[in-house]
Amino acid sequence: MGLSTFSSFIVSTTLALIIFSSMQIFKVQLGSSEWFTIGGGALGSMLFCCLLTAVSNVEMILFGDMFQAKLVPEVFGCLVTACFASGLVHRVCVTTCFIFSMIDLYYLNKLSAKKYQAPVTLAMKPKSKSKQKKH
Repeated sequence: MGLSTFSSFIVSTTLALIIFSSMQIFKVQLGSSEWFTIGGGALGSMLFCCLLTAVSNVEMILFGDMFQAKLVPEVFGCLVTACFASGLVHRVCVTTCFIFSMIDLYYLNKLSAKKYQAPVTLAMKPKSKSKQKKH
């Protein structure tokens, strides 16, 4: 069973703060090699996911359970924030954070569509009888 909206907000905000502070504490190590900069971008994409969850949960608390996060203010703002936090670590982390965040966003959208969108039903057309003449 999932968490309530408020509990999910608290957990995702706490995780976002832990990830951001870990990125700042280990910024020297994360910028020391190629693989660690890719790992820094992966941490940035986790930060993006947690920030987006927190922002969406706040909006659901304030505006109702059916409120959805939009692309321009919420998703773009969380993406810019995560890329900025990754940029404080290393320049390459920004690029990898963006790439990993786009992958995260694809799967978050797919998961959200599976849970919240109404299934589409296609109406079947009745088969038309052939218009051939019978001899």
